[in-house]
Parts: sequence; C-alpha cells; structure tokens
Amino acid sequence: VGSLDKNSRKVGTGVVGAPACGDVMKLQIEVDDAGKIVDAKFKTFGCGSAIASSSYTTTWLQGKSLDEAGSIKNTDIASHLKLPPVKLHCSMLAEDAVKAAIKDYKKKAETTD
Repeated sequence: VGSLDKNSRKVGTGVVGAPACGDVMKLQIEVDDAGKIVDAKFKTFGCGSAIASSSYTTTWLQGKSLDEAGSIKNTDIASHLKLPPVKLHCSMLAEDAVKAAIKDYKKKAETTD
C-alpha cells in the first residue's frame, strides 16, 4: 500500500478502473538497472476482492523481471485468492494495472536512453 515517485524514470504507473462497479486501481512498480522489480505499491478504491487482488499482485511482483511480470494472468490471481465468478473483474483489473505499469516504465526508459 502506498505510492512511489511517479516522476522517477525507474517507476512505472498503471491506473485502471471498472466502470461497472466503480473500482479504481493504481499500481506502481520500481525497476532496478538490471530490469528486476524491486518494489511495488498500490492504492485501490473498491471492494475487498479488488484490494486483495492488488495486494497479492504487488507481493507476487517482487523480484520478477519485466517479462515475468508481464506474464501474469488474472486467472492465476483469481485462483490464488479463490475469487467467486462475480468478482473476476477484480483480478482482471490487477492484470491490466500491471501491464499498464510496465508500458509506462518502458515508455519512460525509451525517452531517457
């Protein structure tokens, strides 16, 4: 839980939302020079399943490469948390937030190289 410096070139930020239920998830990753995720933080406004999906995902991301992080699947998150079918959108938000954070990080890396 918390925030990283969104202006840092080492930080990627993904913000996603689900209009159907009003959940909003901000997930940030901090990447070291070797391309490993050294920190991940989230702020989620939504139901318990959305918060749990964010929390599990940020823990899972620690120490992963960007490629490994990009391979995360919402079905794995949902399975680990035993989410009911009606809450699958929460795990989809977490997957989308990770992919958005990676995209943001890579965009920053391109402009600073």
